[in-house]
Amino acid sequence: MMSRKPTKIGLSRSPGTGSSEVIGRQQSTTPTNQSLLSRLPERLFKSLFSRATTVQLKTDEVLFLVGDTGDGCYRVKDGLLKVTMVSHAGNERILAFLGPGAIIGEMSIIDRLPRSASVVAVRPAVLSFLSGGDFKAFAKKHPQVYESLLTLLAARLRETDMTICAGTFLPLHGRVACTLLELAQEFGQDVGSGRIVIHQKIGQGDLAAMAGMARESLNRILNDWKRRKLVSQLSGYYCIENKEQLQKEAEL
Repeated sequence: MMSRKPTKIGLSRSPGTGSSEVIGRQQSTTPTNQSLLSRLPERLFKSLFSRATTVQLKTDEVLFLVGDTGDGCYRVKDGLLKVTMVSHAGNERILAFLGPGAIIGEMSIIDRLPRSASVVAVRPAVLSFLSGGDFKAFAKKHPQVYESLLTLLAARLRETDMTICAGTFLPLHGRVACTLLELAQEFGQDVGSGRIVIHQKIGQGDLAAMAGMARESLNRILNDWKRRKLVSQLSGYYCIENKEQLQKEAEL
């Protein structure tokens, strides 16, 4: 079982600014998950989680904190969580939002190092927990797991290189474009005429925390894009009106 009980803490979203809300469970335009284990062959993946136990979280409960012992990994069955890091000054950087199907914390059962980020429930969530011991036993019976992981780790390294380049060389508007496109991949739905609605109500505070910038800078960029009809907001939900132009904005 888990080494620590989920708790409520103060690194959660700020009321009215960083709040996040989901509309049901919509299909992504291009379902993606950057987890290593989720990219295993489907037969191995299903068998791996067959002995998992259930974990339930309330809104704002912590799954684990950065530096915690990595005693296993989780698969999201329902709900929404955010992967976050907080500076000593209290500034939050959201690395990702994770919904149903996502895998959380798999790196620690591979390298046995402490958690590299904190994960908090944005709304009530249900997860499956796979212990490190169960993973090792499974991998011993199915050594091909490690062969798959080698290929997947190489892909992860390439993605990390691109992320570093984006954070280093992209101007602010490029970072916002990357953030919106990433959210569209995970939570977007094509509603026709090339429009993609992000079925996740993201507050400007959370969006700025994902893009790594001040909220004021984000607001200026979004207002400009709304005037240029690149993006819009429908009842608080962001809508990508011109995906091709946003992709150009995100180019290095």
